[in-house]
Amino acid sequence: MSTTATPSSATEAAASASAGVSRRQGTFYRGDPGMWSWVLHRITGVLTFFFLFVHVLDTALVRVSPDSYNEVIETYKTPLVNLLEVGLVGAVLFHALNGIRVMLVDFWEKGPKFQKPMLWTILAIWVVVMIPGAFFMMKRTVEVMFGGH
Repeated sequence: MSTTATPSSATEAAASASAGVSRRQGTFYRGDPGMWSWVLHRITGVLTFFFLFVHVLDTALVRVSPDSYNEVIETYKTPLVNLLEVGLVGAVLFHALNGIRVMLVDFWEKGPKFQKPMLWTILAIWVVVMIPGAFFMMKRTVEVMFGGH
């Protein structure tokens, strides 16, 4: 007696075959929010890693050439870098909040049941924190570029 499941009728086999075909149509996977959360978690983790790598390098530059270090720091005071800093804060915040959600899903017995509401909750928290955060981070840059107090 086999322990593997086999289709009991031709209808089930045809349905199974057609499901496989429909999944292969197109080249873009339209997954659920959990899949996008997984993708964003990986992307934000990699971006944070590269930021930390560059940060260690530019900080180490102070020992090699303090003048070069000062020049590098001056380039960080541009509007483009300020915008990148807002993106960095957004990436780190999402990565941290989603990491907490992932830990709850993994270690809390009811975590898998509540993973989708937890995702929407962390996204709401992210928006609530990022809107005022981005405002205050960009305030000086906008004043310098467009005039202000």
